[in-house]
Amino acid sequence: MQEEKQKKMPELNMGKKNKTKLENKALLLVGVGGQGTILASKVLSEGLVKQGYDVKMSEIHGMAQRGGSVTTQIKFGKKIYAPIVGAGEADVIVAFEKLEAARYLFQLKKMGTLIVNDHEIYPLPVLLGQQQYPDNVLSVLEKQVGKRIGQLKVLQANTIAVELGNVKAQNIVLLGTVIKALGLEDLDWAEVLKEFLPLKLHELNIKALEAGLRL
Repeated sequence: MQEEKQKKMPELNMGKKNKTKLENKALLLVGVGGQGTILASKVLSEGLVKQGYDVKMSEIHGMAQRGGSVTTQIKFGKKIYAPIVGAGEADVIVAFEKLEAARYLFQLKKMGTLIVNDHEIYPLPVLLGQQQYPDNVLSVLEKQVGKRIGQLKVLQANTIAVELGNVKAQNIVLLGTVIKALGLEDLDWAEVLKEFLPLKLHELNIKALEAGLRL
């Protein structure tokens, strides 16, 4: 496992659909243990391979079992030598929890895209009453994104997943959103998704994927 140095924020944008096949891209998926960040990353990586990209993925776990940060770095393109995404290198960051978006924003490149699930999971210091969860996360993110002429997309993935029948499908809603942001809708992602899930979960998660693709 690679160790990630945490710094302060940068910003974002990810233009329209990527029509330049095999153009190298760097992605960062960040969340909290138990949110399904790694599953979404694995499905995304497998789909990218099926589309003919060279793909490298690296998982980084904090204290995931205790609600710590979990990040996945993905690079894909014509030829990729390592998955590590450095400061200011990520074309897209997908944050499964909004404080995690602020924590890793320093890795977003100028004119990159930040996709944020408007959801709060209190870290241990907040649960212990030692700190307060900041109430201005989204406004700070918006300001930082704007400085770099980037693109900020905020969505209620958890609410959508609950409406579909299971909050755990929020990771697949976010997966659909990043697929659309990257312009990768041409692949049959439902079939890729099925490879990673038991049959009884197919219908729910395909609906979640389709919901994300519509956002």
